[in-house]
Amino acid sequence: MQKISALILSDEISTNEVLKLFISEYDNIDLLESSKNYTEILDILSNTIGKSVFIVDLSNNKQEKLDLILKISQQCPDCSILALSDNPSVDLIIKIMRAGAKEFIPVPIIKNEFIEALNKLIYKFNEPKRNNKCKIISVFSNKGGIGKTSLASNLALELAKITKENVALIDLNFQMGDITTFLDLKPSFNISYMLENIDKINETFLLSTLERYKNTNLYVLADPPYFKQADNIQPKQITRLFNTLKDTFSYIIVDAEASFDGKNIAALDNSDVIFLVTVANLPALRNTQRCLELFEKLGYDKDKAKIIVNRYMENDEIKDTDVEKVLSRPIYWKIPNNYFAIMSAINKGVPVSVSNPTTNVAQSYKDLAQNLTDNLYKQNMVQKFENILNNQ
Repeated sequence: MQKISALILSDEISTNEVLKLFISEYDNIDLLESSKNYTEILDILSNTIGKSVFIVDLSNNKQEKLDLILKISQQCPDCSILALSDNPSVDLIIKIMRAGAKEFIPVPIIKNEFIEALNKLIYKFNEPKRNNKCKIISVFSNKGGIGKTSLASNLALELAKITKENVALIDLNFQMGDITTFLDLKPSFNISYMLENIDKINETFLLSTLERYKNTNLYVLADPPYFKQADNIQPKQITRLFNTLKDTFSYIIVDAEASFDGKNIAALDNSDVIFLVTVANLPALRNTQRCLELFEKLGYDKDKAKIIVNRYMENDEIKDTDVEKVLSRPIYWKIPNNYFAIMSAINKGVPVSVSNPTTNVAQSYKDLAQNLTDNLYKQNMVQKFENILNNQ
């Protein structure tokens, strides 16, 4: 049985003793000598050989311990984190999970809850890495030139930065894809090659074949270089590709084609969220209305399609309230108009967060990614949080 190291950090003597007692029942867990010095704890876990578990009580000094969790999650890839608190709230749990903890239980500690959480961490050490909680987000508009490629590429990069998890960016614009131009990439492989070798795909194949963006966790799957290659791609292949990618990536961002052909509908069908991009003018809003009508005919839940208003200006003749009234939908996000920052980034072949990180549009992309991850954390944690409270 694999040996695992464990380190406990709690300001309460009683909590420490209870945790030590429960851990003593595990033959395969060695308890490390702890410290009250956070830098020393980081050093201990960084230098620990093999798998480890960090059990941290955030009943006191929450922010300092959240910062420590974040550092450990970034610098100690073989360490899993179990967090505790005597005053749990949904917001706190979201912050804890965002920082990098994998499990959470309340204080006072109930033995079976602690054992269940610890066993999950131990099990994850031994199981093959699979990601069944992958979220597929398609960025779509049936009108070209509206900024969806810029949104898709910047959103994907920000998600990779924020979550520190693997993110795939797929260019489904089979005729004139721009993702590689926006990111200044020259990939050796494209989606046609991937589909031709679908039976060989595993995590190693994907992470070595998809084009990695610099030293981030963003991986790009480019459009085919020749029009004829796209003609041979079938909708069922898109579905199969997505199902395969789910095992390796936490997020799949799709720059969808501005059409309703079979391949594109397959991508939209398989998406958890569709960011429907528009701008505040009548032709674009009419097109957006048509999209929403078609989504309804396709049987999509109303919450699946979320309205993104791009190039938004406060002094536009058509206000955000007018947009919501016309579409009978709330606006999910507004991306400010900043032509010069966006065009400068495109011409340099870099995301706007790299070329102009302090601009309003770069901050908006970052905030959108943060909002998206927060909402997903909430969806995953609210039920668990409610169960915790009901059991207290």
